[in-house]
Amino acid sequence: MIGFLFSVIAGAAMSVQGVMNTRLQEHVGLWEANAYVQGTAFALSLAVMWLFGTGSLGALASAPKGYLLGGALGLVITVTVMLAIKGLDVTVAVSAILIAQLLVAAVIDAFGWMGQEKVPMGLWQYVGLALMLGGVALFKFR
Repeated sequence: MIGFLFSVIAGAAMSVQGVMNTRLQEHVGLWEANAYVQGTAFALSLAVMWLFGTGSLGALASAPKGYLLGGALGLVITVTVMLAIKGLDVTVAVSAILIAQLLVAAVIDAFGWMGQEKVPMGLWQYVGLALMLGGVALFKFR
């Protein structure tokens, strides 16, 4: 149940942050807004790590190198969310983002990539995706 709570918090925070970042970008520029957002997240992450961290940054050297690209994806995520919200209504942009996340997550699960247990998609999952796509179309083409 705690996973669902964190999912709701993450979804709400992503939507609010996306709009905040887009509005900030209108005032200071795309890359300036991204640098501020990522810099703030970095500084706060360091503070929380120093206060509560129990892992080891030294273990980064032995981690699979591909997993280290997760940080670089933060740049891609922040910038593309800002550009999506700038180019679409917030609801349509976030809906498209969520559907893309779901599709990629389903592929990761289906093939068991990055150590995930294989979880195949069945008919009802495809029906659910089709309904979500239909919902986005209804929002976009009112």
